[in-house]
Amino acid sequence: MSNQFKKEYIVVAQNASGRNMNVPLYRFIGEKPGPKVYIQSSIHGAEVQGNVVIYHLIQRLKQMPICGEVILVPNCNPVGTNIKAGEYTLGRFDPVNGTNWNRGYFYDESLIQAFAQSVQDDESIPQIKQRFRQQIKDILAEKLEESWGIGLAQRLNLKLQQLAFDADFVLDLHNGPVSTRHIYVPEYAQSSASLFNIPHVILIPNKFAGALDEATFCPWWTLQTLLSDKRHKPIEFGVEAFTLEMGSQEVISFTDGEYDANSILSYLNAKGCLVKSDVYPQTMRRVATYLKNYKVLYTQQGGMVEYLAKPGELIKQGQPLAKLLNVDELDTPNATEMILAQCDLIPILHFPSASILSGTQLYKCFTHYFEL
Repeated sequence: MSNQFKKEYIVVAQNASGRNMNVPLYRFIGEKPGPKVYIQSSIHGAEVQGNVVIYHLIQRLKQMPICGEVILVPNCNPVGTNIKAGEYTLGRFDPVNGTNWNRGYFYDESLIQAFAQSVQDDESIPQIKQRFRQQIKDILAEKLEESWGIGLAQRLNLKLQQLAFDADFVLDLHNGPVSTRHIYVPEYAQSSASLFNIPHVILIPNKFAGALDEATFCPWWTLQTLLSDKRHKPIEFGVEAFTLEMGSQEVISFTDGEYDANSILSYLNAKGCLVKSDVYPQTMRRVATYLKNYKVLYTQQGGMVEYLAKPGELIKQGQPLAKLLNVDELDTPNATEMILAQCDLIPILHFPSASILSGTQLYKCFTHYFEL
């Protein structure tokens, strides 16, 4: 048995010279029916490791029979990837209007409520899913044809959302500034967190805040909640979406990429996307916290900082996180200051630069964490 493989290009933007900016789309179609999977990387331009992960996935899927379909879109934001300032990639925001590249997806809860009211008692789950998907995709197509036009970031997001909303499982591959591996998991899918080889898990509520994973799972979770109440029995659509943070931005590692590709394949295998595969999640310690307990430590003042606590390290209350140098006080006892942990925590990522302003997001940390 072998997969059907297709390579296409999609136009995501046009540069000032009027030339199309294309990104490749790799599509694997299995001989057996099954779920549809959508995976993208580098919506933020500096977050490039996901492209290496997709490279390894393509090599594996060429030899690994699947059920259903897998769509992979690496470097999905070529505009962000090419925005450079000296040695650094400034690809987190649309340079024209400042919009976060990952915050322009469509979500309308009133539309979902109206759709739930339209569902007939004799409609099957597959019929409901097909009709709901088509309605959302039609709306996305209409928004892309808006006569007044839409911003660059939103246009990019809506084009990607058209692909993602057609899938049962959506993985958006990201990186932090200086970061350890972690994953955002909707609370209803907590059991799926252990299917990835990722040690740090952030459990997020069913609340739309603009990102692709939320734009995917929030509509389905809201709809299944409404229909469960309407039919007085549990309704499940089996749709999941995650944001995977696979280490630090601005660097790639082919070795780490192979590890993360295996992690994704173990999840896909558990979800019935692979045929007779022996890829399974590792036995490992997985630590979780709820989003409300994922805390940001802001700096009180500016200066030069040495990061003492490494991402993923267990830190006790009162232990040092960083040491700050004030160049205006080098001749006084106030030249340095230790920044201490407010409570027991696990730093997940920290700011990439040694020079900081006051109010900088110095660390993001797990607090009140627990083992899965």
